[in-house]
Amino acid sequence: MKKCWRIIIADDHEMVRRGVRSLVSGDDRWELVGEADNGRDAVELAAALKPDIAILDITMPLLNGLEAARRIRRHLPDCEVLVLTMHSSRQLLREVLDAGARGCMLKTDAGELIVAALEALSEHKPFFTSDVSDLLLGDYASPRNVQESLRERGEVLTEREREIAQLIAEGKSSKEMASELGISVLTVDTHRANLMRKLDAHSASEVVRYAIRQGWTQA
Repeated sequence: MKKCWRIIIADDHEMVRRGVRSLVSGDDRWELVGEADNGRDAVELAAALKPDIAILDITMPLLNGLEAARRIRRHLPDCEVLVLTMHSSRQLLREVLDAGARGCMLKTDAGELIVAALEALSEHKPFFTSDVSDLLLGDYASPRNVQESLRERGEVLTEREREIAQLIAEGKSSKEMASELGISVLTVDTHRANLMRKLDAHSASEVVRYAIRQGWTQA
């Protein structure tokens, strides 16, 4: 009997989740077992349901898709991750790969190509749309670009610092961050000071711009 692949999707847009739901329903190869509208819930959902495939929007509140992918893959190394994004760049795609995702596509292609992506991931094969593949090939063909991307300041941020950078970009206060993360305000402020030093940022607005460039949040 053929395996039925268990899928979760995390996207803060109901229309996207509904679209994926309609595409996989009725196909006995896959079963949509859970949905989330933010990255933190996606990680908890994955831990509880142990899906075979996680479809993650890259721009989500509380925890972006890259951080969610890292945490899911850390605890469920056999779970395949497909990242959805509105925009692509070489730096962003390298981070997608570094996060452990084996698939990435533009949201505008999802309706047409998500079934093909799921088929590839179900065989543990990578899936990238042609536009994404062209960017990746251009990256490997240009060593200088690879070195530049590796020197991005975000490489030196810890997981917690990246999380707090996103929350700063979402306009959360230190008190709100402490409550959401289950840590003290003093600890939040320490992480905040460290990440701003590493980014050479002198205001919250500079952290916001950085988070937007990374694709963690929207303008």
